[in-house]
Amino acid sequence: MPGKKVLLLCFVFSLFCYTKLSAQEKKYIPIGRSKLKDTVIAAPADTAYEKDIFDVIKAAFVKADKPAKVDSISTKPVLSILPAVGYTLQTSLAATISGNIAFRTGPKARISTITINPAYTQKKQVIVPLQSNIYTKDNQYTFIGDFRFYKYPQSTFGLGSNSNIANENPLDYSFFRFNETVLKHVGGDFFAGLGYIFDDRWNMGEKGQLNGGVSDYERYGPVSRAISTGVTFNTLFDSRDNSINPSRGFYASAQYRDNFTFLGSTAPWRSLIIDVRKYYRLPGNSDNIIAFWSYNWLVLNGRPAYLDLPATGHDPSFTTGRGYIQGRFRGAQMVYLESEYRFKITRNGLLGGVLFVNGQSFSAAPGTRLEAIQPAFGPGLRIKLNKVSKTNIAIDYGFGREGSRGLFINVGEVF
Repeated sequence: MPGKKVLLLCFVFSLFCYTKLSAQEKKYIPIGRSKLKDTVIAAPADTAYEKDIFDVIKAAFVKADKPAKVDSISTKPVLSILPAVGYTLQTSLAATISGNIAFRTGPKARISTITINPAYTQKKQVIVPLQSNIYTKDNQYTFIGDFRFYKYPQSTFGLGSNSNIANENPLDYSFFRFNETVLKHVGGDFFAGLGYIFDDRWNMGEKGQLNGGVSDYERYGPVSRAISTGVTFNTLFDSRDNSINPSRGFYASAQYRDNFTFLGSTAPWRSLIIDVRKYYRLPGNSDNIIAFWSYNWLVLNGRPAYLDLPATGHDPSFTTGRGYIQGRFRGAQMVYLESEYRFKITRNGLLGGVLFVNGQSFSAAPGTRLEAIQPAFGPGLRIKLNKVSKTNIAIDYGFGREGSRGLFINVGEVF
């Protein structure tokens, strides 16, 4: 059956990445201490000097004898910020300020990041996400934060990956999230710890299916407000050389979430998220990267509110399912696979390109099986925003099924 085949593929892929990790890591030795992650990797001679868009602007006004050499990230914060007009299928035009701060809390610490992307859109949506990943100076602890506020008109199309695009149903709601996780260093690249999560959705309501049919939202059981709050149990393995724009390494995280009524949840339910990523240089002596991503979001038991169910583009970075509108597919189980090839267009790293392909499968309501795999693919352009943190402006155009297509703009890599 399709669902079992996809789950088996995810397991085999994860096992393959893990078994290949040791052999892959030996090929690329970071400058300085071998145990220090997020270090600058030695580059070929013709790429030792890189440029970003600020170098281009500066060169137009200041004559320089030679390009400035790329520095590494230290305890001094490196800021990347871009006021811009963006566009996605979900938001249409959007005025946004996208940026991140990268720094180290000590000489031996991994790179810490804080990212914020507030936006106001043509569809009168207010979107304020703030995410942080901060390591202590000796890497003994990492603090992961995810804070969000939406005033968010959004369409849904029914449950399962067999849902019909003709069943569009505009919803309206407001959303607030507080999520903080503390992980303890266990050994090597492995961390484990606990977290607390609070999700509140209110003023929820539907306009009804535009084709006049009865919506899955109505069948599932609509509510005007839903609170989901509880504890999370988390594990993390991260050997990436740069968390903003990895060129090598392996990432795997698992989050088990348990929502309790005694803490204020509208209903008790449990979920599991497994996130696996792997990066290879291809060819091995180049700066080109082939990257793999497996993101699996499963409701284990209980009955979450409709908008708490896994959905396209509702991962922490809002990036699953390029080629489809956010929320296009929704259901109790989500299995997702993506691969992307990243390559330089200019030697100085100012311009790059990507080719990507992804596939997603969803079940419908809790207790149902995974349905058809929905594929998407497309090309993308990368413009170097900050050469020190290796932050890119990502401009992608994705193609999905049923005529779905659109432009996707982001600051930072998709995964």
